[in-house]
Amino acid sequence: MAGSSILVTGAAGFAGRHLLTQLRTCAAGDEVLAWSRQPPNETDGVRWRQVDITDKHAVHQAISETKPARIVHLAGSPHVGQSWLNSLLPLQTNVLGTHHLLEAVRLHSPESRLVVVTSAMIYQASAMPLTEDAPLVPSSPYGLSKLAQDQLALTAAHNDGLHVVVARPFNHIGPGQDPTFAISSFARQIALIEAGLAEPVLHVGNRDAERHLTDVRDVVDAYVRLLDHGRSGWPYNICTGTAYRVGDLLDRLIALSRVPVTRTVDPDRLRPSDLSRLVGDCTRLRTTLGWAPQRSLDDTLRDTLDCWRDAAAAGRVTP
Repeated sequence: MAGSSILVTGAAGFAGRHLLTQLRTCAAGDEVLAWSRQPPNETDGVRWRQVDITDKHAVHQAISETKPARIVHLAGSPHVGQSWLNSLLPLQTNVLGTHHLLEAVRLHSPESRLVVVTSAMIYQASAMPLTEDAPLVPSSPYGLSKLAQDQLALTAAHNDGLHVVVARPFNHIGPGQDPTFAISSFARQIALIEAGLAEPVLHVGNRDAERHLTDVRDVVDAYVRLLDHGRSGWPYNICTGTAYRVGDLLDRLIALSRVPVTRTVDPDRLRPSDLSRLVGDCTRLRTTLGWAPQRSLDDTLRDTLDCWRDAAAAGRVTP
């Protein structure tokens, strides 16, 4: 589909920025459109537009004017923990925003191909690896909003005839992630300690939870594959197939530290509901699209820590 346009909603976010980088590499000749509530000043080969996904008029107008051939829908509220403090926000952005986008595509650009990114947090926790057919029983306001988003997308495919593929990523990490997420928080704290800007004590939450962790750069590669070759009306898990205990990941990061550090449990970092184990099965993605993660966990942890080191050295991060 060379020469067509690709739209990324939520393009200024963590995964969005990495997806733009991927698209500039693999989608030569395509025009890359990017939506954000607060677009950055630079363009770097991307056509930015200020669009609030919860603004129905703005969404319909932008889709009507550009009629993108392909869309990756990332815009939304990404925080599980913060959803307990403000349940309305994920419902507005993840559910209502997705409704506005799907309705705009149905009315103005029905030939568009969409990947709607939901979450593995829609599943019921289980000791067994979760396939796409596993029970959908979210345990947080965030998970509930992503389940509604997920079902809106599948309904648009099955009932409205839109070409919609659903991506269900498990936890992903990497350079540039917001420090409200555990691994990025640990790396940021270590970088500050190394720079002499913080006491040598890491503040941590639940260390016993087990999570899949996939490098965000491998995750956005999956999005691109789904965009081009995913089957409409199908959900696809995106994960490595391996779960790690958070405490063990913390140990790996501490081993990369250039100075000694200790740790302490911070009650403010414990969630009202924190799934003890969330393990996925990505057989569908592997067998039908040939996707496999390319980066090792240790490389991802090192890149994340180095990103925070650079930020600390440049004065872009403070305690």
